[in-house]
Amino acid sequence: MTAPWADNRAGMEKTMMQLPTMQNIQKKHLLVLAGILALGLILRFTVLGPPKVEVVRLAKRDLTAQVYGNGTVEAKVVVNIASKITGRIAEVGADQGDLVKRGQVLAKLDTIELQAQASQASATAEKAAAAVALEQANLQKAKAGLLLAEKNSKRFSALAAKELVSTQEAEQYETAFLVAREEAARAAAALNSAGREKTAATAAMAASRSRLNDALILAPEDGIIIRRDLEPGATVTAGLPIFLLANPDTVWVKANVDESQLKGVAPGQPATITLRSAPGEKFPSQVARLAWESDRVTEELEVDVAFTPALKSFRLGEQAEVLIAAGARQGAPALPKTALVSKGKQRGVWVVEGNRLRFQEVSTGIEDAHFIEITSGLAGNENIALVAPERMGLLADGQKVRVRK
Repeated sequence: MTAPWADNRAGMEKTMMQLPTMQNIQKKHLLVLAGILALGLILRFTVLGPPKVEVVRLAKRDLTAQVYGNGTVEAKVVVNIASKITGRIAEVGADQGDLVKRGQVLAKLDTIELQAQASQASATAEKAAAAVALEQANLQKAKAGLLLAEKNSKRFSALAAKELVSTQEAEQYETAFLVAREEAARAAAALNSAGREKTAATAAMAASRSRLNDALILAPEDGIIIRRDLEPGATVTAGLPIFLLANPDTVWVKANVDESQLKGVAPGQPATITLRSAPGEKFPSQVARLAWESDRVTEELEVDVAFTPALKSFRLGEQAEVLIAAGARQGAPALPKTALVSKGKQRGVWVVEGNRLRFQEVSTGIEDAHFIEITSGLAGNENIALVAPERMGLLADGQKVRVRK
């Protein structure tokens, strides 16, 4: 049996052994608490503190206002070259990419049947001409007979009046005169009919020759063949396109420009064009014309920008971008475009006064890719707050800030 004093001694020894462990736990709690307080202070003066901003001031810069648009390469003059008649293509003398001159033969149709028709029409016209000549001779003969019959009728009528010849004989010459007059009228009518037939035959001959000429497909003007749709042996009908021809001098970019950017854009202004096939190359150009009707859905206006000089190699329908120099200003007071904010219909900047923000409305002028002209609203010595674009909308009037050193 253990003595009571021995149990008390064991308990005391156990308690003495636990004291260092409790002290360690208390120290750890104090360290955690200190860390939390330190983190709170850090958050208070960083994340939860006033935001840091950079400040800028008005500075004079040379600005060139550029208006952006995108669209496709097109040609003002594009011609579908088609046959006027139906036939089989015998030859094709041009292919896409070829430069052609006005009047150049691009294709030929089979002409065997057309030549036969032309020969027949020519023979018919010659026959009609011969018929006219015959009827002219008949008319001259009828007129001569009429003249003689008229003289005989008058002479025998006078003789009958003097009773030198019988009345019956005089009446026979009178009747011959009437017959001769009718014969002359018939000859004149026959000549008129033959003349009309000759005119019709001549027209038919001209038409057949025209169809024969239409078997040659000619270039209507100088240009470049954009597309060839048919090959030799194909049957073509009247109006069916064989080639697509474009005039290189009229190639431009039909660019779509937002209506809000159209201020100052006018024909004749210089511009640059970038093609998708040549992303690093800038082609000189100028505004050729502006449309007079905007797209009601996209709220964009079509602006035609012509290459200067004209492109020698192009692809219709290629994607392109244009930058139009809509205006320029030398030594304009300007700010970075990212410094401007919008509050409803107002446009302004955040002015830093002391350590607080104040919204100041401003008026603007031309702008380029990075800077914008300030025409009124600032004296020029104000510190303008500048933060990341996504944070500009989070700033508020009267808010405290810290200026980044």
